[in-house]
Amino acid sequence: MTISNENKLTFECETGNYHTFCPISCVSWLYQKIEDSFFLVIGTKTCGYFLQNAMGVMIFAEPRYAMAELQEGDISAQLNDYEELKRLCLQIKKDRSPSVIFWIGTCTTEIIKMDLEGIAPKLEADIDIPIIVARANGLDYAFTQGEDTVLAAMAQRCPDNKNYPSKNAIEPTTDAIHPPLVLFGSLPDAVVQQLTYELSKQGITVQGWLPSTRYTELPFINEQYYVAGVNPFLSRTATTLMRRRKTKLIGAPFPIGPDGTRAWIEKICSVFNITPTKLDERESEVWSSLENYLELVRGKSVFFMGDNLLEISLARFLIRCGMTVYEIGIPYMDKRYQGAELLLLEKTCREMNVPIPKIIEKPDNYNQLDRIRDLQPDLVITGMAHANPLEARGINTKWSVEFTFAPIHGFSNAKDILELVTRPLRRNLNLNEVSSEMYSSRY
Repeated sequence: MTISNENKLTFECETGNYHTFCPISCVSWLYQKIEDSFFLVIGTKTCGYFLQNAMGVMIFAEPRYAMAELQEGDISAQLNDYEELKRLCLQIKKDRSPSVIFWIGTCTTEIIKMDLEGIAPKLEADIDIPIIVARANGLDYAFTQGEDTVLAAMAQRCPDNKNYPSKNAIEPTTDAIHPPLVLFGSLPDAVVQQLTYELSKQGITVQGWLPSTRYTELPFINEQYYVAGVNPFLSRTATTLMRRRKTKLIGAPFPIGPDGTRAWIEKICSVFNITPTKLDERESEVWSSLENYLELVRGKSVFFMGDNLLEISLARFLIRCGMTVYEIGIPYMDKRYQGAELLLLEKTCREMNVPIPKIIEKPDNYNQLDRIRDLQPDLVITGMAHANPLEARGINTKWSVEFTFAPIHGFSNAKDILELVTRPLRRNLNLNEVSSEMYSSRY
C-alpha cells in the first residue's frame, strides 16, 4: 500500500528507468504556437523516425520543422558543422522566411559535443535571422521538459528597455495599477484568452505571454516585472527568468481544475494586494456543471505511474472530485517550483478527509506493477508503453500524454480533464450494458 498513514506529504525516490517520450516532441506543439518560427532538429535517423511517428506525415501541408540528419562524416568531425548548418539555414530562409530558427539539439549532439551555442551567434550574424539553441534531448527526465528548454532559451531573448529584438516588439502598457505581469507556458490561443480574461475581471492586466504567438511579439521583461507559470514542468524557465532576467516569480498553484485556477488567481491577487471578487461563485458554477462526471468518479481509485510532470496537479484535482489516489509517480520533482501546488495537494487531502498519497520520484516500473496488482485501482494513468499490458490484465488505463495535448487549464476546461478520465470508465459501463442486454435476450 502506498498511501501515507501520516497526515503530511511523504516523498520517496526509486531508481527506475525513465519510460517517457523524447523531449524533441515539443516541436509538435511549439511550431504551431509560434507562427513565424522554424524548428530544425539536429540528430540521427532515429530522431527523424520518432518525429515522423509522433507527429504524423502531413501530405497537404509543409510544417515549419525539419530534420538535419547527422551522417558519419559529421560524427567523426570530417565535415564542417558551420558550413553544413549555414547551407541548411539559408535554404530555410529562402523557402520559409521565418522570423526565428530554433536549433533543437538531441542526444547525439550532446554525445559528440557539437558546439551549437558557439556556431549560432556567428551564423545568426551571417544570415540575419535569430537562431535560438535549445538542447531538448532525451537525457531529460520527461518529454514535457523539451518545452521548458525552449522557453528558457527564449526568455533570454525577451526585450528590455535597452534591447529590442525587432521594431515590432510590443512595448508594455503603463495604465495598470499593479506591477507588470508576464505569464509563461505554451497554451492554445483560446485558453490564453480565457486565463487573461479571468485575471482582467480581477483588475489584473497581463502584459504578455511567453511564448507569444509570434517571435517578433515577445513580451517586454526587466527587473520590475513579475512572472507566473501555468505548467508544472517549466522550472528551468522560471529559474532563467529569475536569475538571468531578475524578474520576481509568483509561486502559485497551477490553473488546472477549478480549484487550481481559483488558487492561481488568488495568489496573483495577493501578491498585487488586490482582493479577488466572485471567485467562490465562479468555482461553484464550474463544479455544478461537472456533476454528471463527478457521479462517475466519486469513490473510484486512481494510480499515477508518472510520465509528464502534470501528476501532482491532476492528482490534486481528482482528489477534489472525490477519487482516491493510491500513488503519485513522477519522473522529476522540483519542490521549490511546485511548492505551492504541493501545499494545495496537502490542503485538499485534509479538506476531503482522505489519506495523503506518497509521491514517488523516479519510480521503478517493475515495483509499480507489483503495487498495481496488489491495489487493483479503478484507473491507471500511465505512459503508452505500459497501457496495453495493463489493459490485458483487466486494469483500466489512460495515456498520460493525452493530458499534455488537451486544453486542461482554466475554469472552462475542467470538463476536458474529466472527459479523459471517465472515458475508460464509461467504456466499461457501456460494455457491461451490452453484455447484460445480450444475456437477457438470449435467456
